Parts: sequence; C-alpha cells; structure tokens
Amino acid sequence: MQRPNKGKTPRRPGPKKTANIDKDPVGVYCRIRPLGVEDEECCLEMISSSTIQLHAPDGLKANRNGEYKETQYSFKKAFGINTNQLELFEDVAKPLIEDLIHCKNGLLFTYGVTGSGKTFTMTGSPGEGGLLPRSLDMLFNSIGPFQAKRFVFKPDDKNGMEIQGQVDALLERQKRESQPTVPKTPSSRQKADPELADMINSEEACKSENVDEDCCYSVFVSYIEIYNNYIYDLLEDAPFDPIRPKAPQSKILREDQNHNMYVAGCTEVEVKSTEEAFEVFWTGQKKRRIANTELNRESSRSHSVFTVKLAQAPLDADGDHILQDRNQVNVSQLCLVDLAGSERNSRTRAEGSRLREAGNINQSLMTLRTCMEVLRENQMCGTNKMVPYRDSKVTHLFKNYFDGEGKVRMIVCVNPKADDYDETMLVMRFAEMTQEVEVARPVDRPICGLTAGRRHRNRVFRDEMTRRMDERGGSGSSVDDTALLDQMMESLPALPRCELLDPADDQTLPRLMEVLERRHRVRQMMMEQFNKSATTLKSMFQQFDSQINSKETIVHDQRSKLSEKEKVINSQKSELERLEKKSKTLEYKIDILQKTTNMYEQDKRSLQQELETREQRLHRELTEKKRMEQRMQGMVTDTKHKWEKECERRVNAKQLEMQNKLWVKDEKLKQLKAIVTESSGSGFPSERPEKPERPSRERDHMRSASPSPLQGNVFKTRGGGQAVQFTDIETLRQECAMASSRKRHSGSGDGAAHMEDIENRAPVPSTSSNLGYQKRRKP
Repeated sequence: MQRPNKGKTPRRPGPKKTANIDKDPVGVYCRIRPLGVEDEECCLEMISSSTIQLHAPDGLKANRNGEYKETQYSFKKAFGINTNQLELFEDVAKPLIEDLIHCKNGLLFTYGVTGSGKTFTMTGSPGEGGLLPRSLDMLFNSIGPFQAKRFVFKPDDKNGMEIQGQVDALLERQKRESQPTVPKTPSSRQKADPELADMINSEEACKSENVDEDCCYSVFVSYIEIYNNYIYDLLEDAPFDPIRPKAPQSKILREDQNHNMYVAGCTEVEVKSTEEAFEVFWTGQKKRRIANTELNRESSRSHSVFTVKLAQAPLDADGDHILQDRNQVNVSQLCLVDLAGSERNSRTRAEGSRLREAGNINQSLMTLRTCMEVLRENQMCGTNKMVPYRDSKVTHLFKNYFDGEGKVRMIVCVNPKADDYDETMLVMRFAEMTQEVEVARPVDRPICGLTAGRRHRNRVFRDEMTRRMDERGGSGSSVDDTALLDQMMESLPALPRCELLDPADDQTLPRLMEVLERRHRVRQMMMEQFNKSATTLKSMFQQFDSQINSKETIVHDQRSKLSEKEKVINSQKSELERLEKKSKTLEYKIDILQKTTNMYEQDKRSLQQELETREQRLHRELTEKKRMEQRMQGMVTDTKHKWEKECERRVNAKQLEMQNKLWVKDEKLKQLKAIVTESSGSGFPSERPEKPERPSRERDHMRSASPSPLQGNVFKTRGGGQAVQFTDIETLRQECAMASSRKRHSGSGDGAAHMEDIENRAPVPSTSSNLGYQKRRKP
C-alpha cells in the first residue's frame, strides 16, 4: 500500500547541546542539475526552498515491509533546476566576498557524485559565469580604485606579506620589465581561450559598498590540484623540454607562525583586474588532470583549489602613502575548491591509472566524511577524539577553517536521475551530518587608529593644487598680467589736464612736468624694488641650483650604494635560492626516508606478528612433541617389559628343551653302555640297571645343550612361542635281561638283531619296570 505523505525518516535522537553564540554551523546548500533526457526517470523532488525528498526508483521502491521508501533532507537553502548562476552567487558566495574585504577568511567547496555539475557551478560557461569568475569580478569592482601599485605588497614565502617602499617597488617593476621573457610551453603560446570572453554580463556586475577607502589593497591568486594525494602547482612556469619532458614536482604542506597550513613554494601571482585573474585561472585549468569515463566525458581526476588572497594596509596620516608597518598588514583569503566526484568502479569500468585515481578520490572523500563525523561527535557528546586531518591532503590543508579560521560553505550538487540513487543517498546523508558541525566564528581584526577620511582629504587637496597650478600656468596668465599692470597704473599719480588754450599759459606745463617727475620717481622706486626682487630671486635660484647639485651628488652616491646593495641582495638571493633548493631537496629526502621508515615499520610489525605466530605454533608443536615423547616412552617401557618377559619365557623353554634332549641322549648312552656291558660279560649275572634320574631345571640349569639326535622343523606360533614338527624319529627298545641271556645262550643270532633294533628305534613308554623309557619332545 502506498503512503501518499511520508514524513522524513526518523533519526536516532542525539544528546541535546546548548546553543553557542560564538559558533556558526557549516552552511550547506543543495543544487539540482537538470536531467539530460526529458523522459528519464527521476528520483529527486524539491518540496520547498530548503527541503528535498528522495524516493527510490521503480526497481528499489519496496523495502522489507513492502512499503514505499521516501526520505526528506533539509538544507540551508535548496536551488532547483531553474536557478541561474547569479542567484546562486548572491546567496552563497557574495557574503564570503564581503567577509574577505573585511579581513575574514572563507572556504567554499562543491561536493557530489561525478557528473553532478560541480565544475559548472564553480567555473561556469560563456555567458553563465560560475562562482569563481563572479567572485573575482565583485572583488575588483569593489577595491579597484584603491589598489596599490605592483610589488608594493610582496609575499615572503612563509604565508605572510611584506611592504616595500615606493622606490623599491619602482625598482622591482623596472627590473621585472627589463628581464627577458622566459620561453613558454607551446600550449601557452596560443591565443586566449574563447571561453574567457563574455563570462559575466555587465548588467550582472556586483559591488561591495562597505570598503575602507583609507586602505590600499592588492590581490594574489594561486591554483593547485591534489592528485593521488599529492599537491601540484598548476601555475608553476617550468621550462618545457620536448625531448625529455619532466614530471611536475609535488609540493608539501607547512605550518606558519600563526599555525595556519599553507603549500610551501606555491606560485602566487599578483593580479589587477578580473580578466587578468581569470586568465591566470584558465592557464592553470588547462594543466588540470581530466579524463573520459563511462559517466562523464570530462571527469575531474583531482581536487582543485583556487585561492584568492587579499592583502590590505592602511594609509599614513597624510593619506598619501601606505603605512610602512608590517604589523598593520592584514591578509585574508578565500579558497574555492572543486572536489572530484565520488564514483563506483562497477559503473565507470575504470582500469589502470583511472582505477587508481578513483581509489584515491574515494579515499580522500571518505577521510573528509570521517573528520566531519569526529567533529560532530566531539561537539555533541563532549568527547575529545583526535580528528584525522593528516590522513588526507585535502583535510590537512583546510584544517584551520574547521578550527575557527573562517566561514565554511558547501554546495551539494546532485543529479536527479535514477541511476545515481545510491550515490545520491550517501551524499545527502553526509550533507545532513555536516550541517550539525559548528565552526568558531572568526574574530574581527584590529583596525589602525588613524583618523578616517584621510584618502578623501588628500584627494581634495591634490585637486585644489592642480586647479591652482592650472590657473597660474595656463590661459589665466595673461589676465593676471593685465590686472597687475592696471593696478600698477592706478598706483601712479593721475595726469592733469594737458590742454593749452593760451600761449602764455605757464601753469599747465609745470604741473604736467611735476606729475611726470613724480611718476618717474615712482617708476624708479618700482625698478629698484624689481631689481631687488630679481636679485633675491636670482640668489634663491642659485641657492636652489647648489642644493640641486648637492642633491644630485647625494643621489649619485645613493645610486652607487644602491647598486652595491643590489649586488649584495642578488648574491644573498642566489644564496637563498641555493639554500631553498637544498632545503627542498632535504625535505624531499626526509619525505622519502619517512615513507621508507613507515614501510620498514610496517614490515617490522608484520614480521613481528609472523614471528609471534610462529613462536606460538612452535610452542604448541613442542608441547605436542613432549606429550608424544611421554606417550612413546610409556609405550616403549610397556613393550620392553613385555618382550623381556617373552624372552625370559622363550629362554626357559629353550633351556628345558635342551635339557630334555640332553637327558634323552644320556639315556641312550646309558642303555647302549648297558647293552655293551651285558654282551661283553655274559658269564656274569646280570644286574638290574638303575633307573636314570630325569634332569631338572635347577640341577641342569648351567649344563650346555648338545645337538639333538631328533630331526624336525621349528615354527613360530600365534601366541609368540615355537612348535616343532619332527621329520625323523628314532626308537629304542630294551628287553628283559633274563630273556636276552636265554637267547644268547641258545646260540641264535637274535641278539645281534635285537641290538640293532634297539639302536635304531626310540624308547617306548611302558608301565613295567623292566621296560625301557621313552622321552617325547615337548613342543
């Protein structure tokens, strides 16, 4: 069942935090890009000026419960597909330019999936200039009449500014103009890019009215890119070698005396107009790494950072020259960052270097997300976890902004097409979480305590002096001379009437002569006064000439000293450049050694883990071996006892067998002896032979066994004993003595036959005492 009005997905309520008036949350804005195809499926909808609803496409709408999944996200302000570049600039970037003029830093970066319009938002196109050209245009429209001459402000290569006098700045300009131009690369010899023209319409020009007229300003720009977590200077003017082109050298991050991070050795160009600044930007833009992927024809493969640095210093009390005090110089900067888009390799089908670039881009964006999460947790839960700024060059460079060195603004660019639903959801979650991070409000810089309006008073005074000089030396000189002549004529005595009506008139001529004489005396007095004034003026001119000659001598001496100083400065500069090169080489070696050390430490840890694993395994094997040895020793002992008993039994059986054989042999010998004795002494009465004693084991234990007269084969039995199978049996027979004597007395030959029969047969057992004995062999 479809839910027509589904509210925002509830989130886990976090701990309540107290409002802090000294901190401002990160300003997060959202801009929706128009669809490329009108009939394409859309997964994004703008509900209000600050709320966006994200719904899953048709294939992913139903969740586990079969409901339609819709999520709402809130921003500081959301811009739809019909928003133009001017509206976006006035809401997002214009306040940052106002803060830049008032000595406050700012950070503005675009974030989103690849192909979501980040570069267009930042740079724009002809007729639709983005945030960067509009920011430059507003800055120069505001401070244009109050800019200082070139090289009055000079970077000190340590993220600071120095002030040079008018003479030093003039010499620097003359020196730069007299130097031969460095040969440029072939790509930079081409004409200006047509995209530079008509970037901003004159009707859309903006200007700040709150500019301090009692200060002088100068603008410096720099342009870097972060590619594969290495920093490269896009404005570095390296000589181009077509035979052996050299790869650009990466830059390192350093910390200045105010604990602010900056790129060491980065080129800072002083610009005096919007066109000049944007031309410098476009020169670096041509060197930026872009590539063609499955999702974007011109995909940015690096994070670009365009820094606008504004240096300002107050005028002196007369409002004529810059105050030569380095402590009164204020430097503020605005960083405009175009982050590379996050992407999935399964969609872009990147391989080789493109795959490595995508991995580094995703890793740096993941580090940015981790830093935001840790900052949010520290602020909301009161923890003090270390923020991993150093895991990526992007977060390490902008560490100071998140620690309270300026305002932070983020523009989330989204593409509403359904294919980007998963990536857009992750971007929305990150944006919503970033809004909960608070950044310390920047503190206003102290202003010099001189009287305001110094520049205006000096300008009015100069205009008045110019007007007076024009009046004296221009067309008004003749008028002044006529007036002066009229005044002099009025100071002379008036002429009387000179008409002579009577020849005898003797009064008119004397009066006329008297008046003329008085006029003559006045004229003489005026001539004397004029001569005195001329003499005085001449002496003054001579004095001025002598002073000028002495000044020229002093200037000549000063020029000779200046040339000597320039030689010393050049030698010191060359020595400084040599030391800087050596320092860079050593830093590069230190970096390599640090990386090597890290590799060795990782190898050491892995080897230690492997060694511990092998020691544990060896210990287990040794324990098993000991248990096996104990078990085998027990088995050997039992087997030894068993075989000792078996051997003893067999030895006893063998001894008994041999004794039986020996007894049978003795018995045979005794019977044979008895027969021989009886046959030799037949005349004597026969004596009954004594019954031989059967040998016992105790008595015949030490008697050696003689060879057995019996013949047979010996076999081993199943129980461990032996069995004998006889192949020849000898039978002994003995008859009574009386019968034998009778036979021998009869004279027949039966005695000999009987004797032969006894010798050839074995004894037969009998119960009669007169019979012989028969012994059978035991098996």
